[in-house]
Amino acid sequence: MRDLPWPARLYLVAIVGVAVALIGRGLATPGHLDGRELPTLLVLALLFLVCESVPTLLNVEQAAMSVSFSAALAAVVLVGDVGAAIVGATAVLSVRPGLPMHKRLFNGAQFAICGYAAGVVFERLGGPQDAPGVDRFADLLGPFMGAAAVFVPLNFVLFGVMLWLAGQLRADEVPVRSLAPFLVSYLGYATFGLLIAGLWATVQSISAVLVLLPLFIARWAFGQYLAQQRSYDATIAALCQAVETKDYYTRGHCTRVSSSSTMIAQEIGMGPERLRAIGYAGMLHDVGKLGVPTKVLQKDGRLTEEELAAIQLHPMRGLEIVQGIDFLDEAFAGIMHHHERQDGKGYPMGLAGAEIPEFARVIAVADAFDSMTSDRAYRKAKSLEEAMAELRKGAGTQFDPVMVSAFIRAIDRHGWTPPGRPPAPEAGEIVETMAKDHDDPTRPIEVVSER
Repeated sequence: MRDLPWPARLYLVAIVGVAVALIGRGLATPGHLDGRELPTLLVLALLFLVCESVPTLLNVEQAAMSVSFSAALAAVVLVGDVGAAIVGATAVLSVRPGLPMHKRLFNGAQFAICGYAAGVVFERLGGPQDAPGVDRFADLLGPFMGAAAVFVPLNFVLFGVMLWLAGQLRADEVPVRSLAPFLVSYLGYATFGLLIAGLWATVQSISAVLVLLPLFIARWAFGQYLAQQRSYDATIAALCQAVETKDYYTRGHCTRVSSSSTMIAQEIGMGPERLRAIGYAGMLHDVGKLGVPTKVLQKDGRLTEEELAAIQLHPMRGLEIVQGIDFLDEAFAGIMHHHERQDGKGYPMGLAGAEIPEFARVIAVADAFDSMTSDRAYRKAKSLEEAMAELRKGAGTQFDPVMVSAFIRAIDRHGWTPPGRPPAPEAGEIVETMAKDHDDPTRPIEVVSER
């Protein structure tokens, strides 16, 4: 609790207060729960607690999710709104190791609120007020889906606000467009609650045991998906780190290009899968530098034609390095062509206009912007205004005007924090200087003829 910022503490107190008020009010109202429903409530609470105690960790720091909400939705059908709230509140008793009390309280309170709200919607939509018989199962479908459509988004909102107030998630980091498919899949898992309610009509409490297997298969599927994503991210991070060891002064460049490329992609309406792919492309756009001699990248002075050719081949070298990584998908095009120009004077293929893949047109803008707004050994960083002016100046010749406009809109909406000076090198670390940055549109590479 001491680690929470005060807005998060106030939010926690408010959520717990609302949950206690809803449960207390419901228990004080005659007809909400009776002795006959207590065994059902106990079984569902136990099922909920078992699932809640073995969640799947998320990529967000210190966050996890479980499929326990299926039991809470079954409680909506079998024991009503107050019963569903009580089932959700049992999250406080989770045996998950190392879970602090304030997180237990928040989890229990927000599940209680979601369960109660779903129960109210279920009742308003005409859902049966007792355990349904086989002949009445069809009557459950509409009200149950309405209840699930309230429970799941409300759970996401309550959870997301806490992460935001606790400083673990910034508003601009919320993947709004990718949330929709995730919510749909989450709603799909909610149907396990309908399965529990349907089985209850024939096998009573054994239905909770029967549904444990598919519930844990669902939990395993969540875990596999997230483990795969973490593996992908680790692969990308390792390659990016290898690139940045070749030039001390460009550390963080790949991450920033990935972030700004994603901002542009969101602004022009790319879907979730393409957003993920362009994030990878931004991270790896300069991976081909691994195939360029360090002395060429960091040469102080004009380049020979042979050295220039070595630099201009780095997009193709990058493609050669990553072409065996299947999950990169469309990112290959961004890596290969991010130095093409709208006027056809870029490299390595000399593509022009619409011939240049969309990913490459996005990354070209993000790459040049970060280069201009970062300190280099040969100059100080440009201000955001100066960098924006250079992007506008190059629109139509070097950059796609659509991507430039989208990036400027994204910066106006979300802002941008320029990188500070690179941290001091560690003891014994060799730091070379670089006279030119091939990504900087304001400092063209100078070439000396070898003839």
